[in-house]
Amino acid sequence: MAKVTMYSTPSCVYCSMSKAFFKEHNISYDEHNVAEDAAARDEMVKKSGQLGVPVIDIDGKIIVGFDKQKLSELLGV
Repeated sequence: MAKVTMYSTPSCVYCSMSKAFFKEHNISYDEHNVAEDAAARDEMVKKSGQLGVPVIDIDGKIIVGFDKQKLSELLGV
């Protein structure tokens, strides 16, 4: 199974859509709230080069935003 890490904020609509996608497909993931966790925010910026959320790391491949097609492709669902 893929290792999935999501960097998000509580008020982000696209973060919520990503969480719903993961739940629908029974994908487990680690979540970091970058609004409260400065270290996670720095890690996210280092990986993605930007502050926009969500940033989703799937086995080292970075997706910025909610891209259902790309998520499905990388997760095989």
